[in-house]
Amino acid sequence: MSRLANPILGQYVPGTSVLHRLDPRSKLVFVFLFMMAVFLANNVLSYMLLVLVTATAVFLSEIPLPLIFRGLKPVLYLIGLTAFLHLWMTRGGDVLWQWGPVSIHENGIVQAGWTSLRFFILVLMGTMLTLTTSPIELTDGLERLLSPLTRLGVPAHELALMMSIALRFIPTLWEETEKIMKAQRARGADFESGGLYRRAKSYIPVLIPLFISAFRRAEELALAMEARGYRGGEGRTRIRELRYRMADGILLAVLLLLVGCLLWLRN
Repeated sequence: MSRLANPILGQYVPGTSVLHRLDPRSKLVFVFLFMMAVFLANNVLSYMLLVLVTATAVFLSEIPLPLIFRGLKPVLYLIGLTAFLHLWMTRGGDVLWQWGPVSIHENGIVQAGWTSLRFFILVLMGTMLTLTTSPIELTDGLERLLSPLTRLGVPAHELALMMSIALRFIPTLWEETEKIMKAQRARGADFESGGLYRRAKSYIPVLIPLFISAFRRAEELALAMEARGYRGGEGRTRIRELRYRMADGILLAVLLLLVGCLLWLRN
């Protein structure tokens, strides 16, 4: 009986590494701008630079590699599907293989490779953010970054709380999906045999109870927050004040240097 790989996105691994000690605002700004900078890469050197920065982040996190890549396994299937589509649908360059109307072009292989690498870097860097930052720190950091928008009527605290809860619920819903699939298998359901259409159709009995469970959990969370007197962020105090340190300045300097190098390599 196959077991679903538990996605690591949204999980937090406690630690005392350099990345764990960084201010959540610095990490949020870095990851957000890094994800935008990834799309500046258009050659081998620029992608090598992005891989170097990502590998450095993984090393500094002090999180075991098997734990990281085991959790990324579900994403690898999506990356493989993206590469497959680019491989068969991108035209241009020399024709490397052809069978009837189906052909593989040189540009298709290049595009499939770069797109897969870009997708993997984006997911891995986003995963490093959630692995090294607790949900409470994420909420505080997002709220502080969005606080200037409160003058325009933007509910910064509510938006930050909503995004933090959404990340926190990813592993919870995944575990719920696994439980439902085990219950369906005990009743004779088969999720692995047959064609693509049959396998997709077999997941319908899983999606319906999963949606019901998600709405039930959301309602229970809302009732629990209301019972504890939650009334939004107005007038609330914080037990932990965020402060920038020298390491945060170094992180933002690395980000500026990275963007400058990518722009220079792009020309």
